[in-house]
Amino acid sequence: MSRAVTLIREGNCARITLFNPPVNALTQRLRRELLQALAAAESDSAVEWVLLRAGGRCFSAGADMGELDRLHEAPSLPELTLAIESGAKPCVAWLHGAVLGGGLELAMACDYRIGPPELRLGLPQIALGLIPCAGGTQRLPRLVGLVAALRLLLCGDTIGAGEALRFGLIDRVAPRLHVEAEQQQEAWTLATQGGRRTRDRRIKVPVADVVGWLDAQYRALPREERDNPACVRMIAALRAAVHEPFDEGLRREWALHLECLGSPEHRDRVEARQGSLRRPHRAARGDLPKEAS
Repeated sequence: MSRAVTLIREGNCARITLFNPPVNALTQRLRRELLQALAAAESDSAVEWVLLRAGGRCFSAGADMGELDRLHEAPSLPELTLAIESGAKPCVAWLHGAVLGGGLELAMACDYRIGPPELRLGLPQIALGLIPCAGGTQRLPRLVGLVAALRLLLCGDTIGAGEALRFGLIDRVAPRLHVEAEQQQEAWTLATQGGRRTRDRRIKVPVADVVGWLDAQYRALPREERDNPACVRMIAALRAAVHEPFDEGLRREWALHLECLGSPEHRDRVEARQGSLRRPHRAARGDLPKEAS
């Protein structure tokens, strides 16, 4: 069986590439191999920075639908994002195609993010009655502010590179470069700025009374959205992001995610999603990859 993650050292760069076709789903095997590659890069004295990229048609569309109940298996996705963020060497994510769900959580744990104009980024877990489990509710508001984070988390929609750049979700929009050496040089310009952990950023909030504001935003949602139990848990996770230390916020997010995972509403949404995917249909441009979420 070929490896899902490869590491190649080019000068002072450890280039780590994900390759788990068709959408680089973050399976337990990929997570294990990625953690091994990160550890190897960290222990190599000749490596000064890490470039995280992916082969195939997209960076990553997130967790495999068939493994949603296995995200806790070591190394879990939260463990993996913490390993990226706690590394002593700057890590730059070169993104392309779809960057969704756990794939975006992985990218947000890196120090910098760069990609072409064709990018589509989002956290669509709400559609399955879930909230992110690997820091999505904690890192996203630190990057884009609480107002934009609430919108992206509750609607689950994707945004393009231009909007992501304006929000601060990515650091640079680059032309599509097919030569690896050019990608590496482009990413190096960011890595030279040094480490910049997402967890250390302050969250921009719209008002002093964040709890009251979040509660008001929840009450203003249409009834059908409030009937999704993941919505109230998303609000609770964002409240933790603002008021709790980062690590405590991660623990709170994980506990709320597990509550969602065990809910009948989540199971119903997964069954409905799988049923719709089994029915023959003409793929619409922009559909989310069906193998992952």
